[in-house]
Amino acid sequence: MRVRDLPLSAALVDHFESRGIEELYPPQAAAVEAGVTEGERLVAAVPTASGKTLIAELAMLTADGPGLYIVPLRALAREKYETFSELPGVSVGISTGDFDEAGEDLGENDVVVATSEKVDSAIRNGADWIADLACVVVDEVHLVGSEGRGPTLEVTLATLQRRAPGVCIVALSATVANPEEIADWLDAELIQSTWRPVDLRTGVYAEGSATFDDGTELAPTIAGDPEDATDATDALVSGAVDDGGQALAFVRSRREAETLAERLAGSGLGSAPDVASEIRDLDGTETGRRLADCVDDGVAFHHAGLRSTHRIAVERAFRDRTLRVICATPTLAAGVNVPARRVVVRDQRRYTGSGMEWLPTLEVHQMCGRAGRPHLDPYGEAVLVGDASTRDELWERYVDADPERVESQLADPNALRTHVLSVVASEFAASREGILDVLDATFYAHGTPTRELGSVVDTAVADLVEMGMIAEGASLSATDLGDRVSKQYVTPETGARIVAGLRTAAGMDAPTALTALEIVCDTPDMQDTYLGNRERADMYDFARRHADEFTTGMNETADFEGWLTAVKTARVLHGWVEGASAADLVERFRIGPGDLESRIERAAWLLGAADAIAGAVEADADLPFRDLRARL
Repeated sequence: MRVRDLPLSAALVDHFESRGIEELYPPQAAAVEAGVTEGERLVAAVPTASGKTLIAELAMLTADGPGLYIVPLRALAREKYETFSELPGVSVGISTGDFDEAGEDLGENDVVVATSEKVDSAIRNGADWIADLACVVVDEVHLVGSEGRGPTLEVTLATLQRRAPGVCIVALSATVANPEEIADWLDAELIQSTWRPVDLRTGVYAEGSATFDDGTELAPTIAGDPEDATDATDALVSGAVDDGGQALAFVRSRREAETLAERLAGSGLGSAPDVASEIRDLDGTETGRRLADCVDDGVAFHHAGLRSTHRIAVERAFRDRTLRVICATPTLAAGVNVPARRVVVRDQRRYTGSGMEWLPTLEVHQMCGRAGRPHLDPYGEAVLVGDASTRDELWERYVDADPERVESQLADPNALRTHVLSVVASEFAASREGILDVLDATFYAHGTPTRELGSVVDTAVADLVEMGMIAEGASLSATDLGDRVSKQYVTPETGARIVAGLRTAAGMDAPTALTALEIVCDTPDMQDTYLGNRERADMYDFARRHADEFTTGMNETADFEGWLTAVKTARVLHGWVEGASAADLVERFRIGPGDLESRIERAAWLLGAADAIAGAVEADADLPFRDLRARL
């Protein structure tokens, strides 16, 4: 099937053909035959690089109205926004910013790219453009099963169907074990394929050689110990580069990614001085300097501790083939498009707080799926580095096994309270039966008996009534507090913590900026900040000296370590608003520049939420939430 045979304008046909897209890949042709250009719902479970983006474009470009493309990560939103913006005659908007805005100007676009959280927030804040949507594309739909963003994604899809009746839904995934259930839930046609434009072989390295699932073998030239995982990784990465390809090496931690990159940087794998210069100009942190030094030699590391601008520079240079190697934590595999000829997974286990645990099969499959770049690589290779004792288990666990089944996480009490409050505050429902009717369109309800769903909803409503966020009477309604908590896009637990902090601060002699920061940092919605053993005593002493400024007493918390971590975050942010440089804070508190960046952004959001919530609480605390937000 040719692009010229599709119901597209001549300008769009020329655009695709100019990029080498003349004939459709088999999964794309199957999607067209299933009605993706005719408004039919579709679930496409097809491998990475097999053409999911074009399937999405066909759905949105042929829809009878605006399209929405939902992504899990901001980095992916940016990438897709750039891709869609190149489509001739198509206006594209992107929304990943403030959660307390409806983004009404987005309705002026043909296509909107947004994270699921931003779409959920727009619905809560009554955005009119939602009702006009004709097509919704969900990328990485398997993330419905993730603990963090899964409940938001499935409730968003449920409420979208109420706000935009008849909307066409197209769901995409490269790694979902039960696509039939997803398709049944969405009342969609399933397109399932294992076809890839570049063949992928996956194997396990042990005792000096790698054996692949196609029966081939590879014996890399190892300068060190063949039994050493890092020596083997070095050889596998260097071999791919020597053969003219690029390589991704996945390791368990930030420190390991940096250490491996610095080692490979001394192996003569290339050079990228212009990119290194760009990175040096971004900030003066030690992390940035170390990254630039590695990039000088054609190698980069990539993890959440880097600033977003660092990561963007690395990803772009790798796609342009200026960089030959990236050493990364597993988060890269779930993000932007960075294919390589060879993927090496050195570490298959990571520390989870209670011990070392195997990575989920789905996560490893996402890493392996990055191997093989269409039109550039003759093949893709993914190698799991093991030894004689782990070879068989790695093969069974990751090469032969399917990814884990996608299962709803909406039954989590915190998630359910959040979304029950949203349903009531958004006036989608004013009774128990109404809430059940809305949630009936979720993936959770699809596989859950009505009696069980009713029981968990009753519990959530009772909790929210006790929190003062829902009022019971002839009908259910959100209180002023509940309405503000929902529209500010914080969880009820965070809202309750802010309320408790406000009331405690109202009785304090002289609450300060540190008081306000401690309140928002000691909430479930603030990300944890690493607290090392070497700084624990110093942080304890700081907390003791400033005890009069905190709303939680040192002997009052059930989770002292968690509270002390919140104190550290508040201390870092206080330093920032008082004028400390990013370089100073990163070095002093042993955090990454990306950690500082994300905490500043999150604190600004939570301070705005606290300021709004304060208006619904009878507590004259006079805290500088608004001023701190501006200074952040």
